[in-house]
Amino acid sequence: MARPAGFEPTTLGFGGQYSDPLSYGRLGEEGVDYQLKFMPLQKSGRPVDTHDPHSSFIKTPQQLIVVVLLSFIVPIIGIVMVVSLVLSRPSTEPHAMRAEAVAARIQPVGRVEFGAPGAAPGSRSGEEIVKAVCATCHQAGVANAPKLGDRKAWAEHIKHGLKDMVATAIKGKGAMPPKGGDASLTEEEITRAVVFMANQAGGKFKAPAPAKPQAVAAAKPQASSGKAVYDQTCVACHAQSVAGSPKLGDKAAWAPRLKTGMDSLVQSVLKGKGAMPPKAGNASLTEAQIRAAVEFMISQSK
Repeated sequence: MARPAGFEPTTLGFGGQYSDPLSYGRLGEEGVDYQLKFMPLQKSGRPVDTHDPHSSFIKTPQQLIVVVLLSFIVPIIGIVMVVSLVLSRPSTEPHAMRAEAVAARIQPVGRVEFGAPGAAPGSRSGEEIVKAVCATCHQAGVANAPKLGDRKAWAEHIKHGLKDMVATAIKGKGAMPPKGGDASLTEEEITRAVVFMANQAGGKFKAPAPAKPQAVAAAKPQASSGKAVYDQTCVACHAQSVAGSPKLGDKAAWAPRLKTGMDSLVQSVLKGKGAMPPKAGNASLTEAQIRAAVEFMISQSK
């Protein structure tokens, strides 16, 4: 290949300590001079940052699949929750209006029950007193009290005799209050209780006989006021005509019931009818009390 006019062969020129020009040829004296310089690299004190601010957190195909699935599932779950919240309505108990459920809700908040009268003071037996009072501590041996039936624990007390044990029980000793905490106990009753406990642990004491109860004339119970029974029991329903009960003073509601007669109305209350439970939910009421209450309501509705 022919050389162009004015072209000179390449010559290497070394100048300076670190930088040497390298001549690749010149095109005439007035041509452009092309030179290649080798510059030394300078060390930098800053570490090289390998983080790419534009890189994605998705590195693998599995991560991509998970992200795609979540982008569909999460919005769907949110939509379903919102729809269910909007469409849901508060619902009542399906059996709330049944007669039994209504009766349970309107039954009196309290009731008075009459039981057998307690024994007269001085007539209670030693066993009754022990079960009601003394067993609280002596059953389990609380506060070093001699445990019931423990011969070893009672032996020292039995040696002092019945009189000393009764006196100790009356005055109290240690954690035991006077009369075991029951101020209504008489000395004879305490003696019977001490004899009962001591004999359970090997004692041979004789308990005093209970006093004969005096004959008390049975007083005829007075019939309760019909209004009092109404205020205590019947008002829960009949004041507001709950569950179809005739409202007090409503002549139109009471008219068909009055035609059935007093006895029929009393029997309906005794046995229960509709949402009304037997005896209006107060089992302690007598027939006389129920009759008085019915008479009161009738008198207010004629």
